[in-house]
Amino acid sequence: MVLGSAIMSQSVANYSHRRTLAKGRVRLSALGFGAAPIGNLYTPVVEADAQAAVQEALARGIRYFDTAPYYGFGLSEQRLGRALKGASRDSFAISTKVGRRIQTDESNRSASTSGFAVNGGQAIFDYSRDGVQRSFESSLLRLGVDYVDILLLHDVGRLTHGDHHPQVLRQALDEALPAMAALRNSGAVGAIGIGVNEQAVCLELMPRFDLDCIMLAGRYTLLEQRDSIDVMAEAERRAVKIIAASPFNGGLLGDGRGPGETYNYQPVDAATLDHARALYAMCALEGVDIGAAALQLPLAHPAVVSVVAGQRSAGEVVCAAQRLQAPIPATLWKRLRQAKLLEPSTVVPST
Repeated sequence: MVLGSAIMSQSVANYSHRRTLAKGRVRLSALGFGAAPIGNLYTPVVEADAQAAVQEALARGIRYFDTAPYYGFGLSEQRLGRALKGASRDSFAISTKVGRRIQTDESNRSASTSGFAVNGGQAIFDYSRDGVQRSFESSLLRLGVDYVDILLLHDVGRLTHGDHHPQVLRQALDEALPAMAALRNSGAVGAIGIGVNEQAVCLELMPRFDLDCIMLAGRYTLLEQRDSIDVMAEAERRAVKIIAASPFNGGLLGDGRGPGETYNYQPVDAATLDHARALYAMCALEGVDIGAAALQLPLAHPAVVSVVAGQRSAGEVVCAAQRLQAPIPATLWKRLRQAKLLEPSTVVPST
């Protein structure tokens, strides 16, 4: 069902509170640690800072860590594995992804195409059954674990593959997802799903394969909800949990002082920038840090199990934890509704 009441709300739990999916087999903290930045997303992160970020997250009760082979061509997984070594395995949850093969490529000397400041690697799409198995086994080695809690099929959808989408979708259904389900059945994986940036492929796959969860990046956020209305309703109907990633829309809403220069990891367009400025103005009227509103809003939806924000330092971990616990007056959500800056169906946190 679509939630249409303007007064609907749910309380946002403590960021370290753990929510369940896959019939209780997997438990995630409400705030997740997005590990793409410690894979040198855009700029290098020194090893000590990466380790300190993960250790700070553990110290603050954050127990969910999301990574992928693509993030730094394996660097994110390696760093995360080193940082979590020694922690009790049942005290934290990891999600990683399949759908790309990572290869050594000494000719790759820049981050110009991948976005990661890492030399000597490349990522090749591979949604074959064998590709999934090989990618998963490599991830286990890099992470230093013998199972992962969530395995996500990475970047399927027309947004990524354009005219090749029908073929990719067919291979995902025939090979990749069945291979992932076999890993789930064997106990090597606790839950399976997809990790995408678009609604359409979620709606294509949910009726056709038994997914436990969807990591949806940048579509159910303070900035925008329109392109997730249908998937949120369908996920709730099917008991598929949503992991809300990129709550700051790729850098646009992350700085409390004003909008960033990027949206969805690209230079922001004028219309989206104007929308962001209006959100900042409303938050300023209520004395609210926009980052706090951006983190707390997704967790109010009953389908959302965790919100994942990228973090590259201990300071960013502290900031995210504080933002998720910051008090937000109900009048902010009222102002945003009145200004039509929230879709009518959007569930807002209660105070």
